[in-house]
Amino acid sequence: MFYVRDIVVKFGDRTLLDGVSFMISPKERIGLIGRNGAGKSTLLKIMAGKQRPDEGKLEFPSKTTVGYLKQEFELDENKTVIEETLTCFSEALALQKRYEDIQTEMMAFEEFESKTYHDLVEEMSEVSNLLDHYNLASLQVNTIKILKGLGFQESEFERKVSELSGGWKMRIELAKLLLRSPDLLMLDEPTNHLDIESIIWLENYLQGYSGTVILISHDIQFLDNVCNRIIEIEVGNIIDMKLSYKKYLIEKERYRTVQQSAFENQQKEIAQKEKTISRFMAKATKTKMAQSMQKQLEKMDRIEVPAEINRSMRIRFSEVPRSGRDVIVANSVSKSFGQKHVLKDVHLTIERGDRVAFVGQNGQGKTTLAKILCDVLPADKGQVTKGSNVHLSYYAQNQSELLDVKRTILETMEDKTPEEARTKIRSVLGSFLFSGDEVEKKVSVLSGGERARLAMASLMMKPCNFLILDEPTNHLDIHSKEILKSALLEYEGTLLVISHDRDFLAGLTNKMYECKDGKVNEYLGDIEYFLQKKSFANMREIETSQPGQPNVPSSPETKNIVEGEEYRKAKKQIQQIERTIEKLENEIKVWEEKMAQPEFYSDPNHQNDMDKYHSLQENLAAKMEEWDQLVSILE
Repeated sequence: MFYVRDIVVKFGDRTLLDGVSFMISPKERIGLIGRNGAGKSTLLKIMAGKQRPDEGKLEFPSKTTVGYLKQEFELDENKTVIEETLTCFSEALALQKRYEDIQTEMMAFEEFESKTYHDLVEEMSEVSNLLDHYNLASLQVNTIKILKGLGFQESEFERKVSELSGGWKMRIELAKLLLRSPDLLMLDEPTNHLDIESIIWLENYLQGYSGTVILISHDIQFLDNVCNRIIEIEVGNIIDMKLSYKKYLIEKERYRTVQQSAFENQQKEIAQKEKTISRFMAKATKTKMAQSMQKQLEKMDRIEVPAEINRSMRIRFSEVPRSGRDVIVANSVSKSFGQKHVLKDVHLTIERGDRVAFVGQNGQGKTTLAKILCDVLPADKGQVTKGSNVHLSYYAQNQSELLDVKRTILETMEDKTPEEARTKIRSVLGSFLFSGDEVEKKVSVLSGGERARLAMASLMMKPCNFLILDEPTNHLDIHSKEILKSALLEYEGTLLVISHDRDFLAGLTNKMYECKDGKVNEYLGDIEYFLQKKSFANMREIETSQPGQPNVPSSPETKNIVEGEEYRKAKKQIQQIERTIEKLENEIKVWEEKMAQPEFYSDPNHQNDMDKYHSLQENLAAKMEEWDQLVSILE
């Protein structure tokens, strides 16, 4: 067991963590949630031994190994990807080097009977035994497996670390951490720089992880798929429930209702007693009785309801000027990077009032196309025409990273705001939770969430009727994402958004463009319609479909099914498959309910049950693909 006891952290007059305590059982997978600035990362740093609390202590079993993925890290820029990753096995590699050195030394001997030679033979035997314990071949296989899972191609293993972006460097650090396999694995926003395929791989890896996992994430689906316990930090205290994320939200609402009712009843009782005490104190004959009642009141165990966080973003887009009917038209647009053809002869039209989403696998050109549409990136071929009276604003995927860290919040806004709108700056900043002296803070001291809010605030200082947002929810907590979505639903202009977040996209758009194999395919409808049309269970399955592979592989047996008897047979086969799919889905649901129980993972045979569960999922995927083939042919 791991114990966190009475942790207190203060920053000046502010108490960030106020006596936080909880116990962790082996193999639990805990989601640590809360609003930006609630203290999640601080608590993780304390548990990792990177920061000392003002009060409280940790009680971990002796010889506990702890792994912590932080947001900042240092790698050897001169090493290759594989070399840097393997540094997590430094002791084993040192033994391997010594073994090779001994072999070289022994080959130089002409006299095999000398004492020195025998000493080398004895040392080689000892080193060999230690290497057998480490099983270096197995470690190297696992290294390749994990690097591939996190998105690296084997051809990239020999690239220098210095050639990689920050996101890819983070993947190396994560790979090293997973390879060490610590007893207590702590991850702070591990999905921030991962593409959808890598996120799914990490989900599966963590589900079967042999140790205990604690992670911070604002990805609802990732939390729900990985975690079997949620700890939420709220106003210095915690709410702790052994439930999946979505079940936690339901139970938290019930808990809040009961707690509020008990609190209100106790407040009525306290008010009545205080009234009685005041009346008795006014009479000399009842003063002692009043004093006794006062002592009883002071000893009462008070029910506390955490004060609600009243400060929340209040985003409201200003009225937009009316544009022409065609907002943007792309004709025969192509774009390549070296030998990679990202876009090939793309045609699309976005009209006034359209609410569009770009979806598809990472690397399929979503961001590239968005940049071409807003003239940030030139096309190699083709033409993009902007309609009349179109005022465009673009929020880049790394918008918060483009801010000048030497400027203050206020200066940043002034730099982005037309002269006639500067009187509104402080009002807009207040809507994004920057008020009073906070506006004099340097950008360099802001958290990732604060920078994202500032970048969004500066975007709103110029009225626009065409808004392009590329991954706007990066660094925003779950509550802030909901507020942004509400504001976008009320936005009266034309909207284009790129996002992997199905919850964020649901109901937000009415047209989908799927980027795939250099082409762009249009689907009229929202994300749910698109998913249904593509016959995928969720957004992630779309993005993990392999580029270059048609969704409906044809075969000689199915090509000629058009009408008549063969058509009726195909329909009958579809009905049979649908019944099988329904049966598999019901079985999977039963297993998921069983796996949601904390005691499931304490059963020594739970891994066998997990294998059965994954087998059902694979069968379901195969049946869905078979169904999709037949339906597409009939259509």
